Amino acid sequence: MHVDPLLLTLAAGFTLAVLLGLAAHRLGLSPILGYLVAGVVVGPHTPGFTADAALAAQLAEVGVVLLMFGVGLHFHLDDLLAVRRVAVPGALVQSSAATALGVALGLAFGWTWGEGLVLGAAISVASTVVLIRVLTALGTLETPAGHVAVGWLVVEDLLTVLALVLLPAAAPALRGEAADFGAIAGALGLAVGKLALLVAAVAFVGKRVIPALLARVARTRSRELFTLAVLAIALAVAALAAAGFGASPALGAFLAGMVVAGSALRHQAAADALPLRDAFAVLFFVAAGMQFDPRLVVEQPVLLASVLAIVLVGKPLAALLVVLVLGWSVRTAVTVAFALAQVGEFSFLLAAMGQRLDVLPAEGGGAIVTAALLSIALNPWLMGRVEAVEAFLRARPRLWRLLSRRADRVAAALAPAAAHAAPQGRRAIVVGHGPAGRAACDALALRGVTPVVVESNVDTVRELVSDGRRAVYGDARRATVLEDAGLVGADVLVVSVAAADLAAQAVVAARSLDAEVPIVVRTRYLAEREALLGLGATVVTVDEEAVAGGLSSFLLRDEVRRPPPPPSSPV
Repeated sequence: MHVDPLLLTLAAGFTLAVLLGLAAHRLGLSPILGYLVAGVVVGPHTPGFTADAALAAQLAEVGVVLLMFGVGLHFHLDDLLAVRRVAVPGALVQSSAATALGVALGLAFGWTWGEGLVLGAAISVASTVVLIRVLTALGTLETPAGHVAVGWLVVEDLLTVLALVLLPAAAPALRGEAADFGAIAGALGLAVGKLALLVAAVAFVGKRVIPALLARVARTRSRELFTLAVLAIALAVAALAAAGFGASPALGAFLAGMVVAGSALRHQAAADALPLRDAFAVLFFVAAGMQFDPRLVVEQPVLLASVLAIVLVGKPLAALLVVLVLGWSVRTAVTVAFALAQVGEFSFLLAAMGQRLDVLPAEGGGAIVTAALLSIALNPWLMGRVEAVEAFLRARPRLWRLLSRRADRVAAALAPAAAHAAPQGRRAIVVGHGPAGRAACDALALRGVTPVVVESNVDTVRELVSDGRRAVYGDARRATVLEDAGLVGADVLVVSVAAADLAAQAVVAARSLDAEVPIVVRTRYLAEREALLGLGATVVTVDEEAVAGGLSSFLLRDEVRRPPPPPSSPV
């Protein structure tokens, strides 16, 4: 009996992903590793059943679109703008460094400079899917370091879109043939123009149409219609971005999510997109695993090791140096460096196009795919070592002072503001200046309490100080930073960042300075409340409870009750 390839691919992919993901979890590893191995098992380079790679790749694209739509729902424009001074130069410098290393590696293996350039460009970009999944699993997506990493990858995605558009026009020059610089300049101008039009269309047209459409659908009180509308918006904008503007579907979905985030219905939209997003995102890793050819490890071990060295060492070092030079903390620099130590979906696209245009050798494409698989498998483990690396560096004072020198200079430059951060009279210390932190500051100001913001985003601190607000640059987990902010004798400490490890360490540091100060902590999950209370938090507000409370109050309103039946007609 004939079985449809789509059904076989879904069944095999999901089944093996569940089994091997569970096995990886039992071994203390990331389930992502299990998903990748599932792809290897059903891939064309291993014996036994072979799934349809083309279908798996298309299904994985849906997962990427839904994942980026979900990120956009929770990522405010202010968060992107707040990290622009590090994300833009950081992405440019790190991409340039990785590309230069790729050129050097290509020349060392006897390739042309053009082939090395394509190799370097392909491995210079990191996987947004991997980054978001790992940051979400670690609870650091909404931290300053998480915002920097996501903003960095948004810039990288834009650069990759330009590279994909320019590559066909530049292919003759990369092959050593006569170059048509007019065609290259025209392609670049067209690509930049299309990207600008996409952003303008989504920002101005979508902001008026999409929220209104969702509100109209919500009034029908049909759950299935609302879910369908959310999926239609995500997929339609993604398809429009690719077909109409030459951008990546992922970028279009991300912009659509940011538009929906401005609607009052964003929480329900996120809840409806979540199950399908997670399921299809798993297929991304399965599809990546299917491209792995074990023979390359034996046939080209030096090339593979060299490419991996650029991905796991060269790129992170470049990112680390950029973040440190721009005055950010060592922890943020290490987090961003480890987050970018991988390659993914755009690397596959550039490699495939490079081979099709005869500007990348076959072994180069294979090395990119294999390096992507191995780096994706290692990335969750690397990200889990951020605190250990920070502790290792702190234990070596001379090295720590060297790495922290620029951040210390920035802190010293802001010292005049910090010296006056603790005002006379009633004051509160607010850790973080995201949406929750800004709301806390506004509420405190209305009660006549002066908020003092403690923030590890140096650009945010500069903007607050220039606006006449009280702000201190530093890590709230350090007692000296809280002391400089004026914690001792403050009315309250508010930890608005929903990262349990940061909150826990901030509570401990605060209690070492002032045993009586009330501490209000925000966290994401109910399971984290007792631990925070045990460390000394006075009140713990939980995102899960807030959503549940909001949903309950909404359901108790009169307008969501079933209308009474019409009176029956007299017989």
